[in-house]
Order: sequence, then structure tokens, then C-alpha cells
Amino acid sequence: MALTKSNRRLRIKRRIRKVVTGTADRPRLSVFRSNKEIYAQLIDDKSGKTILAASSTEKKVVGEKGTKIEKSVLVGKLIAEKATKAGITSVSFDRNGYLYHGRVKAIADGAREGGLNF
Repeated sequence: MALTKSNRRLRIKRRIRKVVTGTADRPRLSVFRSNKEIYAQLIDDKSGKTILAASSTEKKVVGEKGTKIEKSVLVGKLIAEKATKAGITSVSFDRNGYLYHGRVKAIADGAREGGLNF
């Protein structure tokens, strides 16, 4: 199998998911990054359900001007705001095979600013 960019990310993702899991009281904050948008989910792996989700396609974020990194910070703050309303304060961060750099780091920093611990 040729080691393409997507295959490499999937191998890293599998290696991360061996360690990072989410429970109801400490869900997994999973990040997906497309070329234009960024998405974040809080996932309970025990029941296999998504608890909360936030993305750069939501009205609060779409109306804002700025770069993709600035919008990623807003998505991080938005998911933290939704999580605190739901009574969640700590999460496990799942970078989903992406490097902890740029937009992925920005979403983590935004979530920390919003009050989440990880």
C-alpha cells in the first residue's frame, strides 16, 4: 500500500484511538478538518453517541469575518460554551490524526479559553 497523505493520517488516527477514549463524564473532543470548514464533536464512546457538536458552518461562526484559524478559535469557544451548559467540564482531546498545529491547535486553545479542561 502506497503511503498517501490520507493513509498516513488514518494510521496515526488508529494509533491515537488506542489510547484516547471518551466516557459520559469525560467525553472525547474529536476534531475534523476539511479544506474549508472545521468540525468538533463531543463523543461518548461507551454508548457510541455524539453528545454535542459545533462547526464553522453554524450561524454564530459564519457571520464572523476572519481567517480559518480565527474561525477555529470561535468553534472551540462554541463547543466549550455548549459543553458547560450540558455540565461537562473536562474532555479528552482527539486530534484525529492531524498534526497539533494551525487550526487543530486553534480549536483546542479556543476550547480551553471557553473553560474546558484537557
